[in-house]
Amino acid sequence: MAARTCYLGKVVVVTGGARGIGAGIVRAFLESGAHVVFCDKDEAGGQALVQELPGAVFIPCDVTQEEDVETLISETVRRFGHLDCVVNNAGYHPPPQWPEETSAHGFRQLLEVNLLGTYTLTKLALPHLRKSQGNVINISSLVGAIGQSQALPYVASKGAVTAMTKALALDESQYGVRVNCISPGNIWTPLWEEVAASMPDPKATIREGTLAQPLGRMGQPAEVGAAAVFLASEATFCTGTELLLTGGAELGYGRKASRGTAVDIPTLPS
Repeated sequence: MAARTCYLGKVVVVTGGARGIGAGIVRAFLESGAHVVFCDKDEAGGQALVQELPGAVFIPCDVTQEEDVETLISETVRRFGHLDCVVNNAGYHPPPQWPEETSAHGFRQLLEVNLLGTYTLTKLALPHLRKSQGNVINISSLVGAIGQSQALPYVASKGAVTAMTKALALDESQYGVRVNCISPGNIWTPLWEEVAASMPDPKATIREGTLAQPLGRMGQPAEVGAAAVFLASEATFCTGTELLLTGGAELGYGRKASRGTAVDIPTLPS
């Protein structure tokens, strides 16, 4: 199959790119003809992906450390001379917790990664993106819109990412910079597999995750990557958009209560 060249020669930075959705995004942009710089705290994972994808450039970076992010941007521009797109993918989903089990400390740590990491990279990249009239793609989550049980801090952080996407799209439109986000649902990644393995019945957990989509399967990292390339290269009249990549998980009625309440049948007006 011939390689796609819809983003030929463009320069893209992807955070959290060592595995899962991030690695899928890195692969997709490489296939589109772009120069791709990706970062991750996991140096071993990053180096392993570079061995698999020799066209990619890996720079270790913790998005909660502004100095690391400054180095990531400056080194990218030094190597390639410009910057066309940043994909804010780095993020973390804590294990299930009821609200009373969470802590302000843990909430702050999660916000540092999921929200402030996105803010910091975008802010530092904007001077370069304004020159190229480039674009920003934030990886949010379906649960930022519909909620998720036992995930209060995570849902709040992703809802904020989606809201920030829309605010920034308004501010940056005057410079020709587009800002969009992708909100995935269940995507089969190493993280999903690890979460399932930690449950009492991993097979049942995977089955529930699979059946949550009308399409009857989970998504793949490559499909998130394809959506990111589309937003960057072809969706030129889209800004402030939230692209739901969910297999239809949010559609239709479903059982929401774990137990019923006895009620009288309503009486129709005469």
